[in-house]
Amino acid sequence: MNEEELLYALALQKAKNVGDTLAKKLIQHCGSPKNVWNSKMSSLAKIHGFGTNRLTSFQDTSVLNHAERELRYLKENKIEVWYFTDEKYPERLKHCVDGPLVLFKRGKSSLNQQKVISVVGTRNMTSYGRGFVEKLMSDLKPFNPLIVSGFAYGVDICAHREALKNNLETVAVLAHGFEEMYPKAHTKYIPEVVENGAFLTDTWHDDELIRESFLKRNRIVAGISEATIVIESAEKGGSLVTADIANSYSRDVLAVPGRSIDPFSRGCNDLIKMNKAALFSETNDLIEMLNWKEYPSEVPVIQKQLFVKLEGAEQLIYNYLIKHGKQVLDLIALECKLPIHKTSTILLNMEMKGVVRPYPGKLFEAT
Repeated sequence: MNEEELLYALALQKAKNVGDTLAKKLIQHCGSPKNVWNSKMSSLAKIHGFGTNRLTSFQDTSVLNHAERELRYLKENKIEVWYFTDEKYPERLKHCVDGPLVLFKRGKSSLNQQKVISVVGTRNMTSYGRGFVEKLMSDLKPFNPLIVSGFAYGVDICAHREALKNNLETVAVLAHGFEEMYPKAHTKYIPEVVENGAFLTDTWHDDELIRESFLKRNRIVAGISEATIVIESAEKGGSLVTADIANSYSRDVLAVPGRSIDPFSRGCNDLIKMNKAALFSETNDLIEMLNWKEYPSEVPVIQKQLFVKLEGAEQLIYNYLIKHGKQVLDLIALECKLPIHKTSTILLNMEMKGVVRPYPGKLFEAT
């Protein structure tokens, strides 16, 4: 994405009462972030889900000025910026309807690795939880997964430290910008994480740290991973919210069981009891669930017709998939400038012709 479009994307990210889901819908309708800002108010008001009360967000020019300052900060501090259609943007997060419009990364890790798991849990971790994390990271070393967590007290920081101890890359997802660190006590771990992993956030550097930011952070933790592991949790807590989000994204969730009388095992026990998580008693449970021991069977191939004739929109989509490889439905529609419902119908017809192959998560690939 060029710098001008990135500027408008940042401004759209900051616009009041818009949010990531609606922002993507606006971009799809208008064609680009710049076009959204330059559209007539009467045109925007016709978009489903965009009421007239939100129009004032695009009459506030100070948002663009703020976006210019943020863009300057990102460049001066050499922070990597990912727009949601960029190649480096986490592929799994692209499939999440409320995934961040723009992400900021500091560090060396790529988020598009094959094996990525999130480890979450209580801030009041017990020796039982600590021992489980230590053994888990040691057992996972041969598989070399990327370990994701939230850099908070307790299970989070233990997961990061044990990952580094076992030479595993780790990504800390923050609920704030890069100009501060919460908790302050974890500042000492920043250099090692930057060198052997990365920090990730969708929050601007000067945003105020508020409770809602932690809830937004949880969707990134759940969204970039193929599975979320809850080590210990009370009956209520942020790790249970992360588990619920992971379930809503159709991702695997595993929970470590404990004694019914232990307060920080109740949340995990409830997840298992309500079938919101698989029971996780040993590392092999994870390895078998994610099929890390062997490659998954090949997807059946529909026989392609010889000399298939493609219509205009079909040819457009086919050319896009040939160039970019496997892509999610929403991105295909956005990049080909077609409505999602029409794109879905076209892809179904192309599947019947044998020129595209569908995958779970609304992914499609040219054959």
